[in-house]
Amino acid sequence: MTAYTEQDVEDFFDQTLPHYLGFWDSTGVLHTGIFAGPDDTDYRAAADRTSATLADAAGIDSASSVLDVGCGCGNFVGYLAARTGCRAQGLDLSEERVKFASEHFTGVSFRHGSATAMPYQDATFSHVVSQDALFLVPDKPRSHTEIWRVLRPGGSFAFSDFLQPTTQIGEQARKHVYDRVRWSSGYSLDGYQDALRAAGFEIVSVRDLNDHIAQTYRVLRQTARDRAGATADTAARDWMLAFAESCEQIQAAIERGEFGWGMFVARKPA
Repeated sequence: MTAYTEQDVEDFFDQTLPHYLGFWDSTGVLHTGIFAGPDDTDYRAAADRTSATLADAAGIDSASSVLDVGCGCGNFVGYLAARTGCRAQGLDLSEERVKFASEHFTGVSFRHGSATAMPYQDATFSHVVSQDALFLVPDKPRSHTEIWRVLRPGGSFAFSDFLQPTTQIGEQARKHVYDRVRWSSGYSLDGYQDALRAAGFEIVSVRDLNDHIAQTYRVLRQTARDRAGATADTAARDWMLAFAESCEQIQAAIERGEFGWGMFVARKPA
């Protein structure tokens, strides 16, 4: 198992931004979707449904002050600001993604920085949120301590994240799921709850979303193949075909119990 550093993660997401922008028509979106049913193939609607579900679970409204940790290209926190009128900020380890987000979302403040040393004062936010990003933090307990610190008493920490359900990870899952995005290791669904409690949080709700992550990668695999066939850019086509292959391997890893997805809401006691 490779132990990736924050610099490894930052370099990867800085370097791959053009590929993601090309794949998603210059929006940079790549979040796991909550689908309406087994026959639903509308990825965009599913990704929006994840954002809406998380926002509702967190209880975010116009009076909220929200930080999105691992905000990427800013889509989720931009959605929250537009939907609720909340005061919103985004933090990401990738400087290139922060630049992109700052240029594309008005009314939201974005900063480049680490989840393990956040550039905010104590008790700044009523809500901390994240979509599928915290799994990449090498020192996860430290990130939980920082999230606790910047939350106000009674504040909510609401997020979705990728899971490592088992300690036994095969070669293909390691290559296509973990090493592909510079992910060292993660929590199981129960292990995540234990880690949050160790940081002082109270667990409000937990959802196992494995069925939805499996469907996400089925849809993404076909999307990547379709777009690869429609592009004349050789480098972009090669990236999309490689991504399609990874999607197939990711599905297999999910079926073997080597990869999962969950949604959590926790609270800092008042």
